[in-house]
Amino acid sequence: MKLHDGSLGANPDSSKSALDVPGSEARQVPERLTRPSVPALDAILGQPFRVLDDGFVRLLDYMGDDAAVVQAARISYGSGTKRVHQDRGLIRYLMRHLHTTPFEMCEIKLHVRVPMDAWRQWIRHRTANVNEYSTRYSVAIDAAQRTPSNEWRRQSTVNRQGSSGNLPTDLGECLSAAEQELQEKARAVYEARIAAGVAREQARKDLLLSTYTEAYWKIDLHNLLHFLHLRMDEHAQGEIRAYAIIIGEEIVAKWVPIVWEAFLDYRQHAVQLSRIEAEIIGALSSKNPEHARNLATKYGLLNRRKDGSLVPNRERTELEAKLRIFGLTSPWN
Repeated sequence: MKLHDGSLGANPDSSKSALDVPGSEARQVPERLTRPSVPALDAILGQPFRVLDDGFVRLLDYMGDDAAVVQAARISYGSGTKRVHQDRGLIRYLMRHLHTTPFEMCEIKLHVRVPMDAWRQWIRHRTANVNEYSTRYSVAIDAAQRTPSNEWRRQSTVNRQGSSGNLPTDLGECLSAAEQELQEKARAVYEARIAAGVAREQARKDLLLSTYTEAYWKIDLHNLLHFLHLRMDEHAQGEIRAYAIIIGEEIVAKWVPIVWEAFLDYRQHAVQLSRIEAEIIGALSSKNPEHARNLATKYGLLNRRKDGSLVPNRERTELEAKLRIFGLTSPWN
């Protein structure tokens, strides 16, 4: 802090301790704090968790724990002055009411090995500190993600960027064989360019998106939970979802178990309602399906074609899914 004489830091009269200063001038000496340690996390430091066929996630370092979140939120409290159940209640309150700053006080650093197509989605989360393996300075990693014959997915007919179900295995065998041939050819072309003296920055341009890359990825807990909320979702691409599940269940759940519980309760498995949805559900709960139907019509959810069939509406589809969660039936079907 800044003192009256304009200097920063300790008492200008450093020859006197706090106990030497009489009366109101005495200053309390801050107690020494130790670095938070989570034994369950220390036990997995550096341990690679396998993902896909040749990928991994491993924990390199971490800062903070559940108590650090509480301490950040309740800056004036001293260790031991609150009970565990009160700390749990505070963390759940923070999560429930979107008070995010205390969660930003915890950080984690991971080493990941991931296919480039999944990494393109991963790097969209711009709230992390990243240092990626450079194929301009080093030879590209000689590994590419291969798809098992029973895991080729169909293009979704209702979501342009999603998939739905799998293709037949016999067709998948042909696709996997062609994939292997393509990957081997692309690698051979790349290595021939390197051997011919082509610059690495140019030789790499025809490498496939299935090629693995590696990176150090450091992020605070608040933004990590946002990443996991999106990438653990059942609609996320399967490859990046596999990484998110490992990070969440094998690392974050052990690091901050109380925060993780609150995250699952209030974010991942919660049901968010819009004003329109709340009104319609309220009408159905009051056993007034006609009013619910009128509300849906009023808000444009039940527009119809000339033949009387309902025009596809994503908002209505999402509402119907929420109604099923609550054990309610949509009154327009």
